[in-house]
Amino acid sequence: MTDKAKRFPLQLSSVIDKKPATDRSNRSVAMPQTATKNIVWEYSCNTARGVAVPSVLLSNAAPAVSKPMSGPSEAAGHVERSSFMVSDGVRKAMVARVAKQGVTDAKVLAAMENVPRHMFMEPGLSSQAYIDASLPIGHHQTISQPYIVARMIEIMRANSHGEVLNRVLEIGTGCGYQAAVLSQMAQEVYSIERIKSLHELARSNLRPLRIANIRLYYGDGMLGLPQAAPFNGIILAAAGLEVPRALLDQMTIGGRLVAPVGSRHQVLQLIRRTSKFDWSSTTLEDCHFVPLRAGTI
Repeated sequence: MTDKAKRFPLQLSSVIDKKPATDRSNRSVAMPQTATKNIVWEYSCNTARGVAVPSVLLSNAAPAVSKPMSGPSEAAGHVERSSFMVSDGVRKAMVARVAKQGVTDAKVLAAMENVPRHMFMEPGLSSQAYIDASLPIGHHQTISQPYIVARMIEIMRANSHGEVLNRVLEIGTGCGYQAAVLSQMAQEVYSIERIKSLHELARSNLRPLRIANIRLYYGDGMLGLPQAAPFNGIILAAAGLEVPRALLDQMTIGGRLVAPVGSRHQVLQLIRRTSKFDWSSTTLEDCHFVPLRAGTI
């Protein structure tokens, strides 16, 4: 490697209610402990604009319910979680914040607005679902902060094939949120998770949304998914010291892979396959992810 630098069967909105990369190396990385700061920031900005702030942002107490959910998302597995539903305005405010942070891809922003992030989290954390922070989902794993989800997908979409994503591979399904966002802009999404309990959690979270173009697999993400390759987009939700060679081999020529790389200090890396035997890499910005590990548990 050298250093050079849809289809969506069911609209999520019915269930519930291109620019070049710029240098963001000095961007601070949001962590779970930034929740309080972000809530205060959200409140101050909305107040300045004269926008009513939902009570869910002002307290960790049980949030107010907006409107009841209808259709398949009323399935038994999500009845309790739906009681923590937040207003459409809160999700729109999250998307506006992501856009202000530099994400400009309109299709990515629309997908972020459509997908109900709170449905992928434990009820006790639903009130914090739309703040700009990564949050725990169990097994020492997290759901990535909204900005980094949007940013990585935006980078992957900016390919030489007119931003078309035919087949995408996600390494690290987690709770299933990012796969749901990807499903709105890729024809097929393959997602692999090494932790059995999280694989089952993601399946449970996604089932009520009836997303037909996501295929979930339990296995070692470092090996990729050769039986479904090649992929013209690959995205990693965990950081290794380097990108596994197996994943590079499963890219189409012209495809893009976006991954966090590093140990204590991590950066986003974009890898493009330029020919059968050549790849180029570009370092983008600082980030923070859980470590990429081999094997299954």
